[in-house]
Amino acid sequence: MNIKHYRALEKMYLLGPINEIFPPEIEVSDRTATISMEVKPEYFHVLGALHGSVYFKLLDDSAAFAAGSINDQSPMVTVSFTTQISRPVSKGRVKAIGNVVKLDGRKVCVESVMYDEKENEIAKGKGIFLPAKIRLKDIEAYSQQ
Repeated sequence: MNIKHYRALEKMYLLGPINEIFPPEIEVSDRTATISMEVKPEYFHVLGALHGSVYFKLLDDSAAFAAGSINDQSPMVTVSFTTQISRPVSKGRVKAIGNVVKLDGRKVCVESVMYDEKENEIAKGKGIFLPAKIRLKDIEAYSQQ
């Protein structure tokens, strides 16, 4: 792929309305994507740590954009994704790194690992992604590059 595609994916991702709630940073490169964000109390469950939905979001998003790094025609959508959370986080910065591990026809298999600011693994996930029916060139947020 190419740098222009990676930057367009990053821009498209950041323009997603959900990212106004969970403001992230993203970096896409060949077969990988890293998404990070600051931990805020607004993202906590009643026990005072990140809600599982935040772990899922970062893991799934980093995996989807790692898959998208190898497809410059269509965005990639989640078909299935499993998440394993290994430790709670209540402060600092977290990041999830998604990596393509296997191509099986149109299916892209991706694993993602999430870390706290001390590089401790706090969660991991794996998923299967397929190209969406919409074309990237038809998505305004992508084609504005």
